[in-house]
Amino acid sequence: MRKAENGADTLDRERSRKVGALKALVPFLTPYKLLVAGALMALTLTAGVSLLMPLAVRRVIDSFGAEDAQILDQYFIAALLITALLAVGTGLRYALVTRLGERVVADIRKAVFDRVIGMSPAFFERIMTGEVLSRITTDTTLILSVIGSSISIALRNLLIFIGGLVLMLATSAKLTGMVLLIVPLIIVPILVLGRKLRKLSRENQDWIAQSSGTASEALLSVQTVQAFTHEGATRGSFADVTEQSYNAARQRIWIRALMTVIVIFLVFAGVVCVLWMGARAVRDDTMSAGTLVQFVIYSVLVASAVGALSEIWGELQRAAGATERLVELLGTHDPIEDPASPVALTAPVQGEIRFENVNFSYPARQDIPALDAFNLTIHAGETIALVGPSGAGKTTVIQLIQRFYDPDAGQVTLDGVPLSQMRRDAFRQHLALVPQDPVIFATTARENIRFGRLGATDAEVEAAARAAAAHEFIKGLPEGYDSQVGERGVMLSGGQKQRIAIARAILRDAPVLLLDEATSALDAESERAVQGAIDTLSEGRTMIIVAHRLATVKKADRIVVLEEGRIVASGTHDSLVAEGGLYARLARLQFTDGGMS
Repeated sequence: MRKAENGADTLDRERSRKVGALKALVPFLTPYKLLVAGALMALTLTAGVSLLMPLAVRRVIDSFGAEDAQILDQYFIAALLITALLAVGTGLRYALVTRLGERVVADIRKAVFDRVIGMSPAFFERIMTGEVLSRITTDTTLILSVIGSSISIALRNLLIFIGGLVLMLATSAKLTGMVLLIVPLIIVPILVLGRKLRKLSRENQDWIAQSSGTASEALLSVQTVQAFTHEGATRGSFADVTEQSYNAARQRIWIRALMTVIVIFLVFAGVVCVLWMGARAVRDDTMSAGTLVQFVIYSVLVASAVGALSEIWGELQRAAGATERLVELLGTHDPIEDPASPVALTAPVQGEIRFENVNFSYPARQDIPALDAFNLTIHAGETIALVGPSGAGKTTVIQLIQRFYDPDAGQVTLDGVPLSQMRRDAFRQHLALVPQDPVIFATTARENIRFGRLGATDAEVEAAARAAAAHEFIKGLPEGYDSQVGERGVMLSGGQKQRIAIARAILRDAPVLLLDEATSALDAESERAVQGAIDTLSEGRTMIIVAHRLATVKKADRIVVLEEGRIVASGTHDSLVAEGGLYARLARLQFTDGGMS
């Protein structure tokens, strides 16, 4: 289980320094200009109506002594109309802004997932899958909160703050001057504490992501965890990460609370002082009671706006950190990229594969060569088997053929065209893979096989299942081909999963077939049936078989023996046994002693 301290190393991250990181959301807002404009209009309407209310109150108060009661009635009717406008504008603002937030966040989630699903395996060596999921869910939820609520509230309060300040100045310049003396005292704690708040907000989100990664890793391997009675240690590991997240959140909460206390105290202390001075002015007959009430209401509106802005500032900072993390994913450089001007394969694809003086080391193990000066030509329609001890480079060959990685030197070609000069999806559609650990999706048996070719008919799916010796056990499931097989195929045995994976590859009907320990989980009877299917399938196709069990490769046109990333021998089974060396030793161990390499 990975330690929490490694969370900071999953990607090179820069700490959030400013709310300006939210500018990265602009491209996602641009397609919805009309929605943004409508929301801004509703927002401006509510702010403007809020600023009209004190004027109406002043008129009402100053009309208490009027002889004509109709004037008083008119002012009350006007106040009711203003209230109705405020209610409609607020409802409209909420509807438009919330819809905008949901739409933008849905687009961000899709953009991040679209980017991540196409990343090469090297990317996932540096970041845990659970952390990526946390960014797509937790971080986008923060952004939803900001776009769907915080930003509109912030803009509304900003308009009220500016408009209220102007109207306060028009009402009483002297009292407004007293209020402005307090502003620097309010801004300083916002700036000082806000910097600390940004750092803690980003740290909190990092720990949440690490917590998700730890939980995801444990739950995906829950049987192994339980088999080795590792539940206690796993719980402890998750608890440690979760506590770190809580500690960061606790510090953030206290700092934000402190900032709120300071700002609200200073703001309303200023209002009290202004009210005291205004009351003395009314007593001295230099200001009317209505004017004082108008000024006080504006003061309260401005003070409330400042208080709201100080709180929302913290939300904006959290969202800025979340935006940075999502932008990191969107902007992450993938070492494996499609060329700007891709070359197309000549149809029909023959399936000739060449490794031309290839050197390769995995990004996480740069000092250990996986392939060293590797040269291999696999002719179209040829079946070759790659054998050798663990770590010899067999699976690496399969991965380079699929261009999950690029060679450090040399090149891999398909029908004479370097893989790096083609679009990955263009040449991969001509490859079919049966991996050592078959991937089964949480859907029906039928859809798992159809994953090989989405447009396949039910009859073609069943034909592929028969060829892979999977038809009988699938028909025996409660709902046959429409039976749900559970997450990662939890309802199937290892051999059943492997036969579905083989059926999937058969259905793909590709000119190049890659079998990475494809029959390792099968019993003897199923292996014989599948081997017969593979023999039929190999006709007219290029087939590369990786196997430890030499009995499965004896019929190959050529057996290539690898050791430490190099080819040490090549030939038929009989010629290699007669030659002696590594293959003969492996064959002697398996066929004489019954051992496994």
